[in-house]
Amino acid sequence: MAVNGQGGFAPVLAALSTMQSNVERSQKSQAHEYLEKFQKSPQAWTTTSSMLSSSETTPEAKLFAATTLKGKITYDLDQLPRQSLQALRESLLNLLNAFREGPRPIRTQLCVCLANLAIQMTEWKDVLQLVGSTLGREAGDCILEFLRVLPEEVTEGRKINLSEDELSNRTQELLENNAQQVLSLLTQYSQSSDRAAYNPHLLECVSSWLREITAADIVKSPIFDTVINALSIDVSFEAAVDCMCTIFRDTREVDEYFEVIQIIYPRLLSLRPKLAEAAESEDLDTFKGLTRVFAEAAEAWTVMIARLPMEFRGLVESILECCARDRDREAISSTFLFWYELKQMIVLEKYKDALNVYSDIFAKLVDIMIKHLQYPTPEGPDETDLFDGDREQEERFREFRHQMGDVLKDCCDVITVAECLGKAFNLIRQWIAQWGPQASSSQVPHWQELEAPLFSMRAMGSRVSPEENLVLKQVIPLIVQIPDHEKLRFQAIMALGRYTDWTAQHPEFLQPQLNFVMTGFNHSSTEVVRAAALAFQFFGRDCNKLLQNHVIQLHDFYESVFDKLPSGCREEITEGVACVISAQQLDNIYPMFKLYCDPVMKKMMSHANGAKNAQNDKDSLAVADHLQLLTIFVQNIQPYVSPGEENPAVKYCVEILPVMSAIAENFTNSTAILETVCRCWRNMVLSYRTAILPMLSTLAQQLASGFQTTRQGCFLWATDSVLREFADGAEFVDAATSQAIYHFFETQAVAFLRIMNSLPPDELPDVIEDFFHLLIDALIYHHQQFISASICEPTLSAAISVLTLQQYGPLEATLRFLRDFLSYGTNNPNSSSFGDDRDNSKPRNSIEIQQAVKRLVGSQGEVLVQRILTGMMFHFPRDCFADASGVLLALFQLIPQETAIWVKATVGMLPSGTVKSGETDRLMNGIGQNLQAGEIRRILRTRIGDEM
Repeated sequence: MAVNGQGGFAPVLAALSTMQSNVERSQKSQAHEYLEKFQKSPQAWTTTSSMLSSSETTPEAKLFAATTLKGKITYDLDQLPRQSLQALRESLLNLLNAFREGPRPIRTQLCVCLANLAIQMTEWKDVLQLVGSTLGREAGDCILEFLRVLPEEVTEGRKINLSEDELSNRTQELLENNAQQVLSLLTQYSQSSDRAAYNPHLLECVSSWLREITAADIVKSPIFDTVINALSIDVSFEAAVDCMCTIFRDTREVDEYFEVIQIIYPRLLSLRPKLAEAAESEDLDTFKGLTRVFAEAAEAWTVMIARLPMEFRGLVESILECCARDRDREAISSTFLFWYELKQMIVLEKYKDALNVYSDIFAKLVDIMIKHLQYPTPEGPDETDLFDGDREQEERFREFRHQMGDVLKDCCDVITVAECLGKAFNLIRQWIAQWGPQASSSQVPHWQELEAPLFSMRAMGSRVSPEENLVLKQVIPLIVQIPDHEKLRFQAIMALGRYTDWTAQHPEFLQPQLNFVMTGFNHSSTEVVRAAALAFQFFGRDCNKLLQNHVIQLHDFYESVFDKLPSGCREEITEGVACVISAQQLDNIYPMFKLYCDPVMKKMMSHANGAKNAQNDKDSLAVADHLQLLTIFVQNIQPYVSPGEENPAVKYCVEILPVMSAIAENFTNSTAILETVCRCWRNMVLSYRTAILPMLSTLAQQLASGFQTTRQGCFLWATDSVLREFADGAEFVDAATSQAIYHFFETQAVAFLRIMNSLPPDELPDVIEDFFHLLIDALIYHHQQFISASICEPTLSAAISVLTLQQYGPLEATLRFLRDFLSYGTNNPNSSSFGDDRDNSKPRNSIEIQQAVKRLVGSQGEVLVQRILTGMMFHFPRDCFADASGVLLALFQLIPQETAIWVKATVGMLPSGTVKSGETDRLMNGIGQNLQAGEIRRILRTRIGDEM
């Protein structure tokens, strides 16, 4: 029934007006809810048509109507009787005719509507002919837009209510059977006038139909001349660039398209003079577009470029020219992928000839990249304001420099590290000779020319071997003498930190570097201090054996700078000194551990007292920070001790355990403190493994009481490490200890289930996630005891109740637990054992265990299926679908007939309209056929996945 006058859609217009006006949030929320309901309603069919036809509605309202109509055709076409589709088609064609001159957003939406209708209206066989004849020659742009949209919707559109076979047949009818006709039409149109030849809509249409028309057909037709010529016209340039790049991507199979590439290549090289023209005229858009054309052609043909280096050297030189001429560094990033892919090819032995041909190009590329690494020269009087106060531009430049650093790494792989480092060294040496004498503490001339090669050295560090003996011996002494300019000092310290593994092999260079880095801790710039802390961390890690005799002096240094540093820097220097402690003789580990950590413990207790007395958040955070430092010591001080001997690191951990326990007991409301305490305990277990046996009982008691008191998931996280390290069958773990740890796990599980009974799952997402990660390990190491225990059934119920959540973390952990649990109902559980015998690599899964799992699933499986299906339909995050599908598949494998019944019952309970007409029968028929054929895995590939 038609809707006449604005009265029929006045509520929709009012809601749209509310959404666009400055009203209260509650009113906008009501309007949004109304519009959502309207879009799903059957009345939207006639209302949107009336809004589009009315002269009283605004362009914004008409765009909303067109968008709504697109959604209706895509998702709700089943709301209309099949015999009314022809009338809908006529209405769409009339609307398109009315909007053929625009506005373009509305016209585009209507084209998408018609394309989606054409896909689903399988009885409509003359789509292109009817659209062309109805719209007529005067609607050239409109027809081109429909032609552009059609392949996009067929191949990449949203979910269409067609089976795979129906969609395949429709694709053939709409695209394959029309490809040559469309090419002929586009060719005729391009030759009809100069305006038509340079129409960007024509080029967009060509790009879209390259999904179906081969690049060979395009290149061998007059259309290709049109595309090339369009690169010289401003109005069509961008569309022509896109079209060229689409052609290149279609020719990636270089052996198949070699003849086509031979046609394209000379036409491509003929564009090279335009690079210089665009650069000299500062036409940035044209330069960026041409750079993209050359780069994407080279990416597509990288194999051919490596195979025939002399023939394709011109293309590589063109890309090098793009890099060299890009003064504003706006286009160069589009070449980075090509340089990487070319490097990947020519370093192979079979392409060594190409490596020789292109080596000089990569050598020039190093010079260009180092030049582009330079910071800009400030235009104003403030020499520190390099980007005119634009912080966003500065951040982009920083990120861009790291990308260029990756290109320098590629160059190192091609022309050797020595040559690349040598270029940086020569630039440093030239600057020192030219500008060094003029540098002072207050003024460093042309510092950008020195900072860039320093950065390049830092970037190339990962490619430098510790055995390098040519360049670094010359450049390191120069770096430690550079002037005291903030950015120079920062980059120099960072560069030195990158070569600490080289320094470990060349101890004679350690002292001057370490002195240079340690003076950075007194610098006025926080950036330099951070760089010094990071570099010190690397020196401690890589040169710990060289520094082991300086552990006392380093302690004095550590104490002197500790209070001056921000938290992150403290962690870095702590790791550095911890690594030096780890290099000590075994009898010196405990005293050094104690020497360094006792002051940290003392400061932590001082902050704890302050936090407890004054309820001071700053002190609470300080407590957590100091606990993190203790964790870093534990992580890095891991001496090797023979089984049965006392571990000196554990000896110190036993001493501090009561203090940490007291901290946990006194700060039950501080999540930050509790998490860092548990992290430290967990790392004690991971670092010292079964050697922590002397403190295991006390630690387990603290974890159990802490979880019961605080309900914080971090205690379960720490429990997990204990459960894994002291599992049944683990090396040096006796049966009594393993059994005691399992009972400890059950205590934690019972406490969790009590919490779940008292609070809804949405108030416990983090605790739930940690608990089910713990359960996954419990299944691996203690499945016999757990599945047979009385606690298993309520645990399964808890897992099912969690499936009402929407957060990814707890859902993912629960679904993975369910998959593992269900696998124990089969002969092949998702587990492993500690045994070395390959024949026994799978744990023995007894018939009793399998029956126990099936019994539990039989009693709770129906609710589980309901939660899984409704979750996948309505609220599971997309990333959970794989595991949710895995649970369903496991159920079908375990008890197929029952699961099929539960699926049917669940689908039958869904609200009206959730599943389209006929889909339930189709779903159940597909399941039944696959069950009968024994094709369990095909069930989820039929219609269940489609319905989600």
